[in-house]
Amino acid sequence: MPRINAATVGEHRAAQRRALLNAAREVLAEGTADIPSFGEIARRAGLARSSVYQYFNSRQDLLDALVEDSFPRWSQKLAEAMAEADGPAGRILAYVDANLILAADGEHAIAASLSQIAPGPKFDEKSRALHGDLVTPLLHTLQELGARDPAVTAELINAIVHTGVRQIERGTDPDQVRRSAGALVAPYAHDPS
Repeated sequence: MPRINAATVGEHRAAQRRALLNAAREVLAEGTADIPSFGEIARRAGLARSSVYQYFNSRQDLLDALVEDSFPRWSQKLAEAMAEADGPAGRILAYVDANLILAADGEHAIAASLSQIAPGPKFDEKSRALHGDLVTPLLHTLQELGARDPAVTAELINAIVHTGVRQIERGTDPDQVRRSAGALVAPYAHDPS
């Protein structure tokens, strides 16, 4: 009988599943272009390879779980950063900064790896929903500030974010990218018209 390392079997199973997802995320954050093997994931999670099958029936099942796990994380961290900011201008700058911090933490690399190895209708739908969820608070903030065309302004701000993400992923110092992006976006934050 396997050893239970939690108060209940349900909590133990949840912790084991989380360990496997975290191990898979770690592999994907390294920029892999292939579906991680169950052996590699089990090794990084400190479990036997056969244990993985207790939680995921196939590699596709694992990828689906990663999509379900990864996308809400990004939205939640972004929402938290914007909620902690002072006023609308602060929320816009927090939006830019939080996206770049997430990229520096490897979250974008995970999403990029998933897009390469898990393409298909489910991933495409989740990706569209994520991007919609991410831009919505920015649009609302720009509307609150009285931007003439919030959608265009949001697109310009996101162009700066996307460029910053690419720079971080190419090895540019994340703090330098965050400072530069903040300086570029600050005029939009303070006068979006």
